[in-house]
Amino acid sequence: MNDAAILAHIGKLPHARASFKQLVRELGTKGGKRQELETALARMAERGDLIELRGGEYTVTSRSKEFVTGRLNLHRDGYGFLIADRQVPRVVGDIFIPPDSASKAMHGDRVIVRIARIEPDGRADGTIFKILKRAHATVVGEFKIGRRGCYVVPYDDRIQQWIDIPEGMEFPPAGAVQVDRIGVTAPKVDTVEELNGMIVNVEMIEYAERGDSPVGRVIEILGNPDDFGVDVEIIIRKHHLPHQFPAEVIEQAKAIPDVIPAEEIARRRDFRDLDIVTIDGETARDFDDAVWVDKLPNGNYVLQVHIADVSHYVRPGTPIDREALLRGTSVYFPDRAIPMLPSELSTNLCSLVPHEDRLVLSALMEIDHRGEIVGQEFVEGVIRSAERMTYTNVHKLLEGDAALRERYKPLVPRFELMQELALVLNRKRVRRGSIDFDLPEPLIEFDDFGAMIGVTKAPRNIANRLIEEFMLAANESVAGHLENSAPASIYRIHEKPDPKRVLDFEEVAAHFGVSLGVGAIEVKRFKMTDKRRDGSKKQSAIVLADQTNISSRHYQKLVAKIEGKPEERILSFLMLRSLKQARYSTDNVGHFALAADTYTHFTSPIRRYPDLVVHRLLRAVLLGKPTPEEDALSVIADDCSQSERRAADAERELVEWKKVKFMAERVGEDFDGLIISIAKYGLFVELADLFVEGLVPIDSLQGDQFTYQENVRKIVGKRTRREFSIGDKVRVALDRIDNNDRKLQFSLVEEAPQRGGKRRRQVRGT
Repeated sequence: MNDAAILAHIGKLPHARASFKQLVRELGTKGGKRQELETALARMAERGDLIELRGGEYTVTSRSKEFVTGRLNLHRDGYGFLIADRQVPRVVGDIFIPPDSASKAMHGDRVIVRIARIEPDGRADGTIFKILKRAHATVVGEFKIGRRGCYVVPYDDRIQQWIDIPEGMEFPPAGAVQVDRIGVTAPKVDTVEELNGMIVNVEMIEYAERGDSPVGRVIEILGNPDDFGVDVEIIIRKHHLPHQFPAEVIEQAKAIPDVIPAEEIARRRDFRDLDIVTIDGETARDFDDAVWVDKLPNGNYVLQVHIADVSHYVRPGTPIDREALLRGTSVYFPDRAIPMLPSELSTNLCSLVPHEDRLVLSALMEIDHRGEIVGQEFVEGVIRSAERMTYTNVHKLLEGDAALRERYKPLVPRFELMQELALVLNRKRVRRGSIDFDLPEPLIEFDDFGAMIGVTKAPRNIANRLIEEFMLAANESVAGHLENSAPASIYRIHEKPDPKRVLDFEEVAAHFGVSLGVGAIEVKRFKMTDKRRDGSKKQSAIVLADQTNISSRHYQKLVAKIEGKPEERILSFLMLRSLKQARYSTDNVGHFALAADTYTHFTSPIRRYPDLVVHRLLRAVLLGKPTPEEDALSVIADDCSQSERRAADAERELVEWKKVKFMAERVGEDFDGLIISIAKYGLFVELADLFVEGLVPIDSLQGDQFTYQENVRKIVGKRTRREFSIGDKVRVALDRIDNNDRKLQFSLVEEAPQRGGKRRRQVRGT
């Protein structure tokens, strides 16, 4: 009997519980099968599907009202919250874990929590019952020497425990890989005293489950905190990003022939006589996609999207495939990238470089004047890219740059047709309610040494939109085909927003006199005394009904309404925050922001593993071969969603770190800013044109006693009734930088009256 059948049997029993002897009797497992049952129960308990209670009974976790599994999210103050895998009856939000229980685990650990109590408003407390999977096999931090010996202080302040380093474990083992920070080798250290204050990576030997200190051994010495490139190395290890390809992966990649066999080309559709082009950013090194557009006699368009055929080279279960799945995605830092595939594939064999034969999977679409796909075909092909174009050059060409139009004269009509089709496709998306947040993207500028020297607004022009529209069309087309042709597939889904977040946004939007117009949201409020989480005596908790009537059109209409207005940036940012994160799933619930019923990722298999899986599914359908089962695809989808978030967090954190270093030389300077958030402890301000944010503490506001009024989300002066609200423009001075937390603290700068009618500058702050 398999695991699913055992779980189903226990789940049908009273209270979903059963002892081992009871299961032996009821399932008829005697002799060797008895041992198999015992092994299966242990396996499911280890995985968290079952919980073994003190009385020897097993209960199904997913059916339990007392136990719940999930990921532990720790706060640096010691307490934590469980982000549960499933919705727990009567529980609203995450489950609070007090410090004494949270100290048994580390941030990110997968745990089982026993629910201790559920309050009337739906908030719940719990304690850690069992740790299922440790999130940190290694920890990066600063090596210290103290009276108690050697230890490491983790760089992640959510990991509370300092890690003891026993004598003899202070240095990496012989033969360990030497860290090479882009041509700069980490310093050689001979004594423990020299190691003091350096950044090291530690392998965990013992975890602190019973209140004692965890123990580890040093496996890498990264260098001094301020050394060139150490910040990147810290982020890589803090987020546990696989960054070194195993020898067997490199070996396999180098063994792949550079020349495409003639018989492989012969069996594919040949597109080499077409003037197909790639269009990417100036710094791109790998080219996943190439496009070609034409017009038919009936007035319809032909769009060809050719995607690098990575699945031809990377077969399931091979060393390269296993490593690609482990990474899930490429990670892009300002001064380097951590690719999903070895360079032999990512920048050579699979990359659609110009004037070279390359294998592709192609989506061929016929599109009418309303942007509807009236015909489609998917084929294995071979192309030879005519040009490697950049967004900048295509934009200038379409804007009439004479030199570029002469240089690419044979391609000019093709680009103009691309622009025409892209506008048709965009109008179609607008008609169905697709949301287009045109938020300015910061482009961080760095010098040759990796130091930030400025920030500019990233260009987004018609050339970017060309590729966006064509890739969206190809992704939708492939998703629909697989939904109709394959038993199961991986989709890119974006669920409807949470009603609580919609309500939060509506309360802020009302300050600007606008609304999403979704109608009334059912709200129940409870008042209670609660000092566990934030020390406040009274707190308002909210329970919301499911908001079924909200659609992407509500967002789309508001985006159009505020376009060009002063509040556009702040409201667009807050709208974006009210939405859920997109993710991968085998359960197709559509894509809310795109207003698409069916959507997937097909166009970037060099840098995203789900795209590679979709390629394999499409090829299997084309060739009439079996496809993977839904359970296997579901595991891949979940793993890749986690990998994507891990990469995004790492990229974001490093950029924020660079920003703080950049601002360190500007302490005392004044800046124009915009209040983007209000909290009980102060105003969060984003600096104009710099995309840098920091806090103006409430206790630094002078001239009155200021308090936070939660019902209107404002900070208000008790005597003057002066208000600070989201969207207000302010002038601030940078007071100080907290290097440990990498956060900025500002104070307000105002003009104060002076004798004789003159005005003098006054800094209201610490």
